[in-house]
Amino acid sequence: MPAVHEATTTVAGRSYDLAQYRPGRDITDWEPENELFWNSVGKRVARRNLWIAVPALLVAFVVWQVWSVTATNLADVGFSFTTSQLFWLTAIPGLTGGTARMIYTFLGPRIGQRTFTALSTVVLIVPLIWLGYAIQDTATSFTTMATIAALCGIGGANFSSSLANIGFFFPKSEKGNATGINGGLGNLGVSVVQLLTPIVITSSVIAIGSGQANTRTGETVYLQNAAFVWVPVLLVLAAVAWFGQNNLKTASTSFAQQKVIFRRKHTWVMTWLYVGTFGSFIGFAAALPMLIKTTFPAYSVATYAWMGPALGALARWAGGWIADKLGGARVTILSFIGMAASIIGVINFLPSGGDGGNFVGFFACFLAAFFFSGIGNGSTFRQIPVIFRTKHLKGLTKGTPEYTKALRQTEMEAGAVTGFTAAVAAYGFFFIPALFANFAVTSAMWGFVAFYVTCIGVTWWYYAREGAESPS
Repeated sequence: MPAVHEATTTVAGRSYDLAQYRPGRDITDWEPENELFWNSVGKRVARRNLWIAVPALLVAFVVWQVWSVTATNLADVGFSFTTSQLFWLTAIPGLTGGTARMIYTFLGPRIGQRTFTALSTVVLIVPLIWLGYAIQDTATSFTTMATIAALCGIGGANFSSSLANIGFFFPKSEKGNATGINGGLGNLGVSVVQLLTPIVITSSVIAIGSGQANTRTGETVYLQNAAFVWVPVLLVLAAVAWFGQNNLKTASTSFAQQKVIFRRKHTWVMTWLYVGTFGSFIGFAAALPMLIKTTFPAYSVATYAWMGPALGALARWAGGWIADKLGGARVTILSFIGMAASIIGVINFLPSGGDGGNFVGFFACFLAAFFFSGIGNGSTFRQIPVIFRTKHLKGLTKGTPEYTKALRQTEMEAGAVTGFTAAVAAYGFFFIPALFANFAVTSAMWGFVAFYVTCIGVTWWYYAREGAESPS
């Protein structure tokens, strides 16, 4: 049993300074794979950092996705944007979010979980305040709105830094569950903004500025509330992260060290797969409100749009946990099979010719697509550390200096790959609404099905078949 003292604790003959594990401190000694250390010190610290990261990431997703529901209300209060322009406003945050994720992926571990969470959270206040004022004037140009949408997209970048950093805190046996919780509950921000926005925009009590007349219903709405209501929340979360989280000095790595991932084949293979899972989840979440409004106008966006992202976010948590038990590759294949079947169902229920379509069937199949994308999100992120661990630790003896060095390299590369794949997949937020803005919905849907078929083949070949080069 470890001997615990007031200022230090001794685990398996090694002494640790307990002060470094307090909230707000930098940690220099971190060994999550050491079971005694993990149970006596590490678990408590890791979980504290995780549960502070979750709400910060959730609200970052709110900012990233605020345009997916805001755009559906613009025409009703007098903005003269075309349907194509409205789809573009929902797509632009995906473009900037994906691009910013590239930077955040490599910058986050360099700066640390505590510092980066606090700073990346507080900067999101800027586009929200601008949006809150701009949306009150129907003369605001499309260019201005597009610029604000681009700045809101930065919220999506927080995902890469958060997932890359959190992974360092947990041992291999709990990485899938930890990243599933962080990513899954963070993804709930998509549903939160789509569920709460229709409610808060009707409240004059919390409004800053004047209301606008909804030309379709005749009621007064306060669209600025969708932005302003999150400003104090962001301030609180940034403060909690600054005073409550920790920076892991053992995880601090330069870009020069991290760029080795671009020479790893499995970086690109897993990026392809994660584009299929998370790219679909975030793209469908961004496009579904406008898709319902334009394809089935008799049905309420506010009533239905939030359900799919909520189901997908919770399924992500489950996907990580199931993959820890059954293996990531198997679960990933099942997720792509389910997504392909679900989208074929969506196509069959869309309006065609003189047929008005079937909303119940359409929506049920979309819910299934969200569910399977969430499962795949969790399983693919479980695969990444397993793949890189197998590559670097093969043939090494645990406890040797070579093993310790290789384990550190594994953690660094897995964290960087996790962030990079998330960055590329975030472009699904841009491309899926953009496809719907420029092509027939059914044509775009069949393209998704074809892509999922390639993902099934790739997963089977590299990770699931007997004799696969990197079973995961």
